[in-house]
Amino acid sequence: MLKAERAAYVMERLEELYPETPIPLDHTDPFTLLVAVLLSAQCTDARVNTVTPELFALADNPHEMAQQPVEAIQAIIRPCGLSPRKSKAISELSKILVEKYDGVVPKELELLEELPGVGHKTASVVVAQAFGVPAFPVDTHIHRLAQRWKLTDGKNVVKTENDLKSLFPPEKWNKLHLQIIFYGRDACTARGCDGRVCEMCRTMFPRRKSPVIWKK
Repeated sequence: MLKAERAAYVMERLEELYPETPIPLDHTDPFTLLVAVLLSAQCTDARVNTVTPELFALADNPHEMAQQPVEAIQAIIRPCGLSPRKSKAISELSKILVEKYDGVVPKELELLEELPGVGHKTASVVVAQAFGVPAFPVDTHIHRLAQRWKLTDGKNVVKTENDLKSLFPPEKWNKLHLQIIFYGRDACTARGCDGRVCEMCRTMFPRRKSPVIWKK
């Protein structure tokens, strides 16, 4: 298959496998999604979902979160890891949202990236999943699969994001990035497939002899 043919196959097969793409992180609005995505850094979505009910019972909006002691936030989110840094970021970004945006999470990627603890991937997830703005957040699953499927050379996540955006139409980005994540968790896992095991890898590369050593 040529690269364009592989991209078309990826879209078609993942749509068959995952016609519905529920957002993995439990949330009720852009603010709770923003906090949940921030907490998911180096932590599983499942673990985040066990922590956020207590956190959002404490405060589920920027006005209330800004009033909480950092120590109280940290005590709740400790199971997510990196709790000193994350609790400080949640407190500080809540204060900024109140002071600068009247408690409303901005829709603009660039403004989100200015918030403490919010990098490009986190901001991309929020604009895509909370506001429907076309974005292609690249997590470890997407970075791995894009290399196994030869959709990118995998030099870095920025290159992977740009390569995928050039291959797929913008109206597909928001759903497709979740579909790839789901497949990466279910079938083409880091240890369960080496580029020659899962259905999609075998279909696209039936003659592949050597494992794909992906660049993290």
